[in-house]
Amino acid sequence: MAVTEIAQEQERHKLYEDAMALTLGTLFVSLGMLIYGKTVLLVGSTAGLSLLFSYISGYGFGVCFFLINLPFYVLAIRRMGWPFTIRTFVAVGLVAVFSRLTTSWVDIAAIDPIYATVIGAGLTGTGLLMLFRHRTGLGGINILALYLQEHWKIRAGYFQLAVDVLIMMAAFFVIPVNRLALSILGIVIVNVIIAINHKPGRYMALS
Repeated sequence: MAVTEIAQEQERHKLYEDAMALTLGTLFVSLGMLIYGKTVLLVGSTAGLSLLFSYISGYGFGVCFFLINLPFYVLAIRRMGWPFTIRTFVAVGLVAVFSRLTTSWVDIAAIDPIYATVIGAGLTGTGLLMLFRHRTGLGGINILALYLQEHWKIRAGYFQLAVDVLIMMAAFFVIPVNRLALSILGIVIVNVIIAINHKPGRYMALS
């Protein structure tokens, strides 16, 4: 059977399914970022960069996350098209809003750093997985990586890895070494969740 015929037979997500995925996925990520913020941890990509800026500047994660993503939407339109860009803009906006609201919904007095690493990464990885399966992204770094791969032949995976390494190197001067080590563990957990569960052909529905 031709690839086009297979694609035509794939079930498409309904509007309410996309809306549910965007809402729950961004809520999961927002809660994960709240837990990481409370324990001074970092993740990779744009979210990690936003957390780092929030630690340095004192501004909330949501504000930093929304502003850092703004320059990447032009690339998203060129690389992924309008539907993906609009969903990504909405998802980034929801994370920014939910990150602000979650601080009033959840009050974390104390949390073990190792547990925070695992559960925060688990929530973030699961939230990202939900968004990816509905053709939605959260990170401007991911969009830039795809653009550089297409136009400059720079491997997207290598570029994203380099960015994460630079974020961790910069974090060395901002957060304690033990938190930095736990942050690296958290990045591994997030990427393993996505790598195991987001394989080509495993999930066939389209948005």
